[in-house]
Amino acid sequence: MPRQIPYIVGTEGCERFSFYGMRNILTPFLISTLLLFMPVADRAGEAKHVFHTFVIGVYFFPLLGGWLADRFFGKYDTIFWLSLVYCAGHACLAIFEDSLKGFYFGLFLIALGSGGIKPLISSFVGDQFDQTNKNKAKIVYDVFYWMINFGSFFASLLMPIFLRDFGPAVAFGIPGILMFIATMVFWLGRKKYIHVPPAPPDPDSFTRVARTALLAHAPGKARTGLGVALFGVAGAVASMAMAPQWGFVIAACTALVLLLAFGGIGTSMQLERARGLHPDVAVDGVRAVLRILIVFALVTPFFSLFDQKASTWIVQANSMVAPTISMFGRDFTFVPAQMQALNPLLVMILIPFNNLVLYPALRKMGVEPTPLRRMTTGIVFSALSWIVIGTLQVQMDGGTPTSMAWQVLPYALLTFGEVLVSATGLEFAYSQSPPSMKGVIMAFWFLATTVGSLWVLIVNASVKNDAVVANIATSGFSVIAFQMYFFAAFAFVAAAVFGWYATRYKMMDNYRSDAAPAKA
Repeated sequence: MPRQIPYIVGTEGCERFSFYGMRNILTPFLISTLLLFMPVADRAGEAKHVFHTFVIGVYFFPLLGGWLADRFFGKYDTIFWLSLVYCAGHACLAIFEDSLKGFYFGLFLIALGSGGIKPLISSFVGDQFDQTNKNKAKIVYDVFYWMINFGSFFASLLMPIFLRDFGPAVAFGIPGILMFIATMVFWLGRKKYIHVPPAPPDPDSFTRVARTALLAHAPGKARTGLGVALFGVAGAVASMAMAPQWGFVIAACTALVLLLAFGGIGTSMQLERARGLHPDVAVDGVRAVLRILIVFALVTPFFSLFDQKASTWIVQANSMVAPTISMFGRDFTFVPAQMQALNPLLVMILIPFNNLVLYPALRKMGVEPTPLRRMTTGIVFSALSWIVIGTLQVQMDGGTPTSMAWQVLPYALLTFGEVLVSATGLEFAYSQSPPSMKGVIMAFWFLATTVGSLWVLIVNASVKNDAVVANIATSGFSVIAFQMYFFAAFAFVAAAVFGWYATRYKMMDNYRSDAAPAKA
């Protein structure tokens, strides 16, 4: 095992404590403190909007971080400097607890810092391996993901109590201290890391090959792919024109989705025209990236379900009966936001269970748990969790007092789905991406979460329409229960399409071929 791995894993544990420490108290803080100027009925909806807008930022900025690292500064320097921006964001949250603009600026800095380093930390782990020890990479990615949840567990358990008992300055300040510790731990390992240098300007880069394919003429053939790509451009412009009605975030994210979707389809249609003008390896690399992006697109419904555990599920828990347990002669009553601690706790149990028990058992039965099979199953389990959470909501809407303890079942189902999708996705994204595109491909993986939150914002915006609400009323469900069942159906459809595509996807092996350290 590479000796530098503990520094990276330790950094991730502290960083995840800092991130989830502030993230998991964000919705209750907004509802109870920062949004008090709004009518009571509107606070929960606005808190969900702010939360998912923040998540969109966190998972959009990996594009910037991946590009800076791959083209200019390398992964180590980009991670270090953006981590300092991250620390400044935490400081703003602690200082500007009563200032809307100051607090939102802090959220922006955290989104920039956290998002910018997000694809780089996981791909930096992959850089420490080569063909001689790549078999240990899966173990490290699982340990890496376990540490993420180790930090998240204690943050989810403790920060709601600190928010309740000591106020937002302390509750947001402690995660800032942990982020500073994470930065220092990462810095201490600087002389031990393998540094893969940023790629020099490449005449056969992904964007240049794609541009050549779209613009190239072929005798007797129309440029249909270019027409498809231009349709995406027109759609993006139309989307931005709708910003006054939709809001800038929804309009901009929709525009990005249209550009990527139709640009990718158009490029794929004409990609063979780039052969001869670019080396075959470059053309094949672009095709590999486009195939990977299809997988990422099909995962976005999972993230639309998963991230709502910190918004929609907390709002539901606020209306449930809080369980009380007796320990050490005292009664402890759970805070709704603490229910999120179940997620990382279950992850820490399920990762070793899957590796030591479930996967070996499946192999003995003749079933190989390939990455794409695991991800398909994970999407299905996320859908099942929303069937359960929707059923709880129907029970509550009927006037039945319901304990928060009932949320344990949907948390268990969703977490099992998360382990199969997210932990596997990190490994899949690194192993499938061409060597010169590691950081950017990892950024596209995280962009899937941005698109997931985009679906949430679109659905939440749609239920503000009177006609939509009237149609939902005819179903016999409340708006929130209907939304829950809608997201479950959304994920079931995505799982079916994902499983179909998985049978046609050819796996690649893109770990480094040499064992010698690559120094910057």
